[in-house]
Amino acid sequence: MRNLTYYISLSIDGFIAGPGDEVDFFPGSDEYMAWMVGDYGDALPTHARAQLGIADAPLTRFDTVVMGRRTYEPGLQLGITSPYSHLRQFVVSGGPEQPDPAVTMISSDPVSAVRALKEEDSSLDIYLAGGGVLAGQLVDEIDRLVIKRYPVVAGAGRTAFGPEFSPTVFGLDGVRSFEGGNVVEWYSRIRTDASGPVTVPAARA
Repeated sequence: MRNLTYYISLSIDGFIAGPGDEVDFFPGSDEYMAWMVGDYGDALPTHARAQLGIADAPLTRFDTVVMGRRTYEPGLQLGITSPYSHLRQFVVSGGPEQPDPAVTMISSDPVSAVRALKEEDSSLDIYLAGGGVLAGQLVDEIDRLVIKRYPVVAGAGRTAFGPEFSPTVFGLDGVRSFEGGNVVEWYSRIRTDASGPVTVPAARA
């Protein structure tokens, strides 16, 4: 079974976007941006990979992306119907429309859909791109967290896991800081079976 990884940007006060889905207030140093491109280039949209000259770079972490409709919509409004064409793409949406044949729409039961993806035979993980409401629905299926914490206080906005109160324990695997104040935190889920706590194998930093 492979893992579902929630790879997400977060402000100091815990927001993934502003009240109007703004994300342009997240600052990043050159060192941090170089790390993100070099280590997590799979999670960049296809057009960004082309601009950065890594369009043909081999996939090393993810081969599938799952996102909510709110995450998918900004690109769609710009005419980008297949934002992650280098990955298999799944969008959780209540609507029946199919904007692009390369994108599979999940109209109901995202938990079952993600469980099926996790059962596939692949050495690469599934990238959960957001948003927070979807992450809240899938919190019991999330195996790893990669939190890119930015040195900014948003004050208000979209939370990382939606509105429901659902305490879920993860173990800290590592922390890396960058010039300018960016910090990345890696976590793995701690599960419990008959013998006690069991930690998902540590995320690769």
